[in-house]
Amino acid sequence: MDENEERLLIEGRNEVIEAIRAGKSFEKLYMLDGARDGAAQSIRREAKKYGIRIDFVDKKRLDAMSDTGKHQGVIARIAAYRYAEVSDILYRAEKKGEDPFILLLDNIEDPHNLGAIIRTANLCGAHGVIIEKDRAVGLTAITAKASAGALNYTPVARVTNLSRTIDELKSKGLWFACADMDGELMYKQDLTGPIGIVIGSEGNGVSRLVRSKCDFITSIPMKGDIDSLNASVAAGVLAYEVVRQRMEKGKN
Repeated sequence: MDENEERLLIEGRNEVIEAIRAGKSFEKLYMLDGARDGAAQSIRREAKKYGIRIDFVDKKRLDAMSDTGKHQGVIARIAAYRYAEVSDILYRAEKKGEDPFILLLDNIEDPHNLGAIIRTANLCGAHGVIIEKDRAVGLTAITAKASAGALNYTPVARVTNLSRTIDELKSKGLWFACADMDGELMYKQDLTGPIGIVIGSEGNGVSRLVRSKCDFITSIPMKGDIDSLNASVAAGVLAYEVVRQRMEKGKN
């Protein structure tokens, strides 16, 4: 079966509402029988507006279906999230009249981290996220929930070879900064212009080959007793340094 023909469970009230509003194709929408609070009523209104039928079931049924254990009384079965092309991300930047800003993930294996990074990418104005096809997590139900709905709006491209993708994007004018504790302090680097921020895996960081393709090695100041940040936190810190520098440059 083609990956785009698979089905995906999404769980949680906000996640389901965002999926409805984003026009996702619903196969089934299940809701806790008897739910009458404000959030439940909002889901009912949105589902009715888009012609989506709701099956009301008991909590035991929802618990048995849930992958996350945090369904909040609603689970939807939808067409799987489609992976974007890298060209889609570049077009998004062009359409907005902005320099491309992309987060590239080197073998991120934790779906919670991936979802959190997609959420950050959306909020900081990044034009997309690029992940690897092998040895890395994809767009799962847990990823969707951790993204808090951002997966409906932020394109995620999946590539076979990240280092080759970096080379291709360099030919289009992008520069690349690799997150590593041995790099130069991020405040001393120019992170404006067309840029890709490369974040490594939770255990091993950025691979040697991918690191060698980057133009800058960038570090985040550390003042505590341990020497590393969670991958999604590191992505957030660096992404917002890009935002800060772009805003400062825009004032001058």
